[in-house]
Amino acid sequence: MSGPAEADAHIWDSSFRIWHVYFALVWTATLVTVLGTDHPGWPVRAVAAALLVPLVPWYVLVGRPLMQGEPQTDERRSLVYLLGAIALFLPSAVLVGETRLITFALVPQCFMTLRMRPALIAVAVLNVAPVVGWALLWWPDGQAVFFNGLFALVSLVFSVAVGSWIMRIIEQSVERAELIAELDASRSEVARLSAAHGALAERERMAREIHDTFAQGFTSLLMLTQAVEAELGTDPARARAHLRLMDETARQNLAEARALVADGTPADLAGTSLPDALGRLAARHSADLDVTGEVRALPAGPEVVALRSCQEALTNARKHAGSSARVAIRLGYDEGGLTVSVCDDGRGFDPARASDGYGLAGLRARAAEVGGTTLVRSAPGEGTTVTVRLPVPAGARRGTE
Repeated sequence: MSGPAEADAHIWDSSFRIWHVYFALVWTATLVTVLGTDHPGWPVRAVAAALLVPLVPWYVLVGRPLMQGEPQTDERRSLVYLLGAIALFLPSAVLVGETRLITFALVPQCFMTLRMRPALIAVAVLNVAPVVGWALLWWPDGQAVFFNGLFALVSLVFSVAVGSWIMRIIEQSVERAELIAELDASRSEVARLSAAHGALAERERMAREIHDTFAQGFTSLLMLTQAVEAELGTDPARARAHLRLMDETARQNLAEARALVADGTPADLAGTSLPDALGRLAARHSADLDVTGEVRALPAGPEVVALRSCQEALTNARKHAGSSARVAIRLGYDEGGLTVSVCDDGRGFDPARASDGYGLAGLRARAAEVGGTTLVRSAPGEGTTVTVRLPVPAGARRGTE
């Protein structure tokens, strides 16, 4: 399968094949006209025709590579080529006026290889010099001179008009090539930035998942380990209960790891409803759960955000509110969406105070990804309430996004 560059090259080569065919047709027509005219005599016409023959290899070997290269990039070689073509053309045109027919092939080449001013000079020489030389050599009558001069003037005006059009086409082609190059460069840069943005977004997503699952699970395991160490000698029954909770937490972390690798539903939500998942989460954190509204299956996105938000808020509550703080989860369903709140009556804090922690920032970012909002209300000594509001379109069900 050929690429865009190959297609452009093919079009470029095809367009110049037309010019090559055009040159061959004009040269052949000029040769036939020179040999078929009545005046001057046969020997002169034969000489004029012979002078046209070197134009073919001169065009093939020198002119064609110039025109197929970048337009107007090597003006010195272009001048050499055109001066050579004019030197081969003028003697024949002076000998036989009909030779001037080949100017229709030479004039476009002036504008294709030179800038405007030297191209106009070359075109003027091609149109005027043959008539002047022919008139000085043969001294025809006034009427012949008038009509040939008029033909040369019309040909010159026509050449300038066509040449200006060719120049504009060349300029537009160059501008188009530059624009395409810029667009290709921009497209490559956009693709690079898009890939970088996608990688960054994926890293942020993985960071949130790890923070909301493994980091919290390992934190719980550490806290439980410390509790077991303190209870082994004084309260073995309670220590065994904490060991069972450690086992459950470790298994939960393992299930979350498998779900994360598979990029599937969080382990707590696999094959169950959001209230059930939050109920198990509340039990592990010794929290109360209150569900209001008509419970229904929702798209995976809002349910995952609600679950992760509860996990983060509960971990923060146990870490900062104190082990004796009372924690409650409220889950509310309504027509416009889903609301989940985690409240505690612990020490509280000042929400305006800057924090280097990832938890609340990640919680807000996760809610914003699905169009939700996060509100944190707290004050020193007055507990903390984290509320996440997630919009859900009416009629949406799990399995739809």
